[in-house]
Amino acid sequence: MPPTLSVLTRNRDFRRLFAAELVVFGADWFVMVPLLVLLPELTGHGFWGGLVLAVDTGINALLLPYTGTVADRLDRRRILIAANLASLVAVLLLFAVRSAATAPLALVAIGAMAVAKAFYQPASTAALPNVVDPADLPAANAIAGSAWGTMTVLGASLGGVVSSVFGPYVSFSVTAACLALASLLTALVRRPLQAGRAAGAERARPGHALLEALRHIAARPRLRALVTVKSAVGLGNGVLTVFPLIAATHGVGELGAGLLFAVRGAGALVGPFVMRPVLARPSWLFTGLALSMSLYGLGYLGVAFTPWFPLVLLLVFVAHFAGGSNWVLSNFALQAEVPDRLRGRVFATDMMLATLAIAISQLGASAVVDHVDQRTVLAVCGLITVVYAVGWRLATRRLAGAAPQRG
Repeated sequence: MPPTLSVLTRNRDFRRLFAAELVVFGADWFVMVPLLVLLPELTGHGFWGGLVLAVDTGINALLLPYTGTVADRLDRRRILIAANLASLVAVLLLFAVRSAATAPLALVAIGAMAVAKAFYQPASTAALPNVVDPADLPAANAIAGSAWGTMTVLGASLGGVVSSVFGPYVSFSVTAACLALASLLTALVRRPLQAGRAAGAERARPGHALLEALRHIAARPRLRALVTVKSAVGLGNGVLTVFPLIAATHGVGELGAGLLFAVRGAGALVGPFVMRPVLARPSWLFTGLALSMSLYGLGYLGVAFTPWFPLVLLLVFVAHFAGGSNWVLSNFALQAEVPDRLRGRVFATDMMLATLAIAISQLGASAVVDHVDQRTVLAVCGLITVVYAVGWRLATRRLAGAAPQRG
């Protein structure tokens, strides 16, 4: 058993928490993939798919500052279970989406699921260091960081297959069952998901609690640098809007578009495992973060000028190999440096910045994609990420050797 994976066999609680996260990510695809096909069929308008994605991303970004505070104030186990059960109830609303007149119910359901995910994400990430021993945290981060990539490959593929063979409503049933299973797995975790709280800590007002976390970040240059890392890849995320156009240009149609999304997930899956040694060498952290940002941008610059589709697939894999590495490296650094009582709020701030960057990039790409060549969109998104990476590295060059400030 490779050392990175052995924590799964040795630590039952981490195994259950990781399995629950896999199931939650997979359930998300069993909703999204069928809806992106069903809504245009029912309404005759393609913009419904964009509305679904916008509602999902936008609500997350707006709520994360508050939900991070909740993750530090309340029992994280209860938050995770309640979020999954709330999503399950929201999924049931999708069974009523049967015509153009009922299509808006899909936005209500996705909005409710987005609210639940906004509570789930910071609580889950903040809980991870509490279910593993300190020596296992790098390996646990590498494994946890692979969850999204794993389910992008498997969940998106299976969601599409189940929906096409059995219909979207069977996919929604699978989602409901997955969310129930995730709740059960989380309930079976025995270790506490947070450290003990000082007396009166839970009674602090949410606004004051959030300001406390923001002051903590503002007073520490390393944390300021780390919470701005994911925005680089986020600002380049507009490339996803032209995946179908890339496939059409190369004459590979829907199959090619599916391959692009699958390769994207595969890169995000492999990256955290390959970059595992960097987690054990803090002196490499800032260099590794800058390189991962740059490689993402360079990968899509290459896609913009590549005439050969197999090479396009390779470059997309490389870009998201770098993107997945970027995500898990920054998560590990934040988990190591942020005290437990602030961890949920700091991670919520981190994810909010990344989500806003993704939303800005996708909205910008959507606004111009009908007016400029797809290669221009790809090149601009890639170039923005590279420029951000260079600027970030110059701004943080004095911090690479600085000692973490945890207090």
